[in-house]
Amino acid sequence: MAVVVGLGAGELVIRLKNRSMSNYDIEMWRYSKELKERSSDPILDFEHRPNSQALLQSVSIRIDEAGLRGGPAPPPVAGQRRILFLGSSITLGWGVPEEQTFSALVETGLKDHDVDAVVMNAGIGNYNTVRYVRRFLTRLADLAPTDLVVQAFVRDGEVLEPANANALLRNSELAMTLWIAYHRLFDIGGEGALEAHYREAYQPGSAGMRNFEAAFAALADYAHAHNIRLYMVMTPDVHNLKNYPLQFVHDIFSGVANRYGYRYLDLRPFLGSMTPEQLWAMPGDPHPNAQGHKIMAEAFLPVLLEAGGR
Repeated sequence: MAVVVGLGAGELVIRLKNRSMSNYDIEMWRYSKELKERSSDPILDFEHRPNSQALLQSVSIRIDEAGLRGGPAPPPVAGQRRILFLGSSITLGWGVPEEQTFSALVETGLKDHDVDAVVMNAGIGNYNTVRYVRRFLTRLADLAPTDLVVQAFVRDGEVLEPANANALLRNSELAMTLWIAYHRLFDIGGEGALEAHYREAYQPGSAGMRNFEAAFAALADYAHAHNIRLYMVMTPDVHNLKNYPLQFVHDIFSGVANRYGYRYLDLRPFLGSMTPEQLWAMPGDPHPNAQGHKIMAEAFLPVLLEAGGR
């Protein structure tokens, strides 16, 4: 009984502490609980829960009926550009208000140039290339985009195993906090470990390399068959932009883009040597903040305007 009471008290204390929404790991855990659901497609593993909304990391995130961030996408209109962003939590705009995300700022910029455009945000946290391409081909093609923007990230070639968190980890903030603390204590970390991890993930002939290149090829085939403009916007890991150790991953993505006809833009030069304090959504959260999204949108807008003849 003492153990049960102690655990209950610990759970209560942790939940009270996390009401500040300043614990990045717990907020991502809440995102999974409140805005995601198990997918009927085992390759996707999970999807956004349609017509849902949550306040996460003090930012409101609303999901429409198609699982996109924001309000419902309007039906296609003749002559209108329909631009669909594919990607993970950076594309979603984790930690950034909806109107300040990369995709929303691109839409504002196009309208400022008198371009009739709708920009849709299909980013989902913890998606890789295989998942976001499959989701487009099986779930989102009816949105009839004229332009497809893949916001690529260095993790996109990783092989992601299906999530199988037990009921305790899914429902207890105390259990999740202890689980995170355990892995931070015993997992090997550091910049050298990060580079080694990605060199292994992107070895020629690895499962990750085969799968992610096949996904990019399938998306390109669909886009070319349906006369859709295709882009790849490469987003750097923002832990250390000054002495960046992962340029070799960008080179791999650039090569794939060239092979399959994607217009390619590397965002690293535009972010320069900004520090985590300048760029992170909050301490401990390595997602670009609103300033980072603004820089990315300003860098990409000319590419869109040129591709559309404006």
